[in-house]
Amino acid sequence: MAYSIKVNGAQYDVDADGDTPLLWVLRDNLGLTGTKYGCGIGQCGACSVHADGAVARSCSVSLESATGMEIRTIEGLGSGGQHKLQAAWVAEDVSQCGYCQTGQIMAAAALLANGAKPTDAEIDAAMSNICRCGTYNRIKAAIKRASAQA
Repeated sequence: MAYSIKVNGAQYDVDADGDTPLLWVLRDNLGLTGTKYGCGIGQCGACSVHADGAVARSCSVSLESATGMEIRTIEGLGSGGQHKLQAAWVAEDVSQCGYCQTGQIMAAAALLANGAKPTDAEIDAAMSNICRCGTYNRIKAAIKRASAQA
């Protein structure tokens, strides 16, 4: 069956089963490979995207349930890697292996929406994504750097 979804401001018709995880639709059908597969059960956060502005684990969101939502992936976050979080990630040298970082950035972007200036406790509460390399202190520093920008 065909479903119509809106991703990064563009409308797409996708011919796939309604229970197909959004993660695979993004990667396999739309070619948006910035969203990563991690655990497949919604725990690690490597597949984080925004669904109507909120963080969603795309491995746990079906194509059918994504219909009617505004989906944003890392590719739609900033033009040419120019989002303030992407710049802060580079400035703070956050990434080691880098695998989880797109999901981390998407979670941080939702946290900073509407000009938020989160405290350490708010960052800790919002950032539930797992980083096997343990770059949590650098992630927090990058979020603070980005939140300090206008």
